[in-house]
Amino acid sequence: MNAAATLGPIEAPPRSDRVVELDGARISRAIRARRRYRYVQPRVQREGLGWLVASPNCSRNIDPHGGEIPVAWLVPASQGCWLLHKRDHAQGCWVLKSAGVTLAQALRELCEDPQREFWP
Repeated sequence: MNAAATLGPIEAPPRSDRVVELDGARISRAIRARRRYRYVQPRVQREGLGWLVASPNCSRNIDPHGGEIPVAWLVPASQGCWLLHKRDHAQGCWVLKSAGVTLAQALRELCEDPQREFWP
């Protein structure tokens, strides 16, 4: 028998509405201190089990009109860990960038972005 079939679906840990709101506030506050495109106002909103970060594309590398693009998706996992995804704009999908990190570590990676993986 397939072991994955016996485990059932993966579910996010139960979290109170207040904790979820605080997570969103932490993410919003952290991205204001990012290194790239500090002059634009990214938007943070609930997306599935996590948080979507979308921003105007000032470089116009993805959207030639400078429209808003998704740049990151942060999803809480188990035991206080998070999953950080970056957007693959060419393929139109999310790619897992970091797993098993704290929210602070994920936000640091997102905000520093030395390889321009999140803020193209």
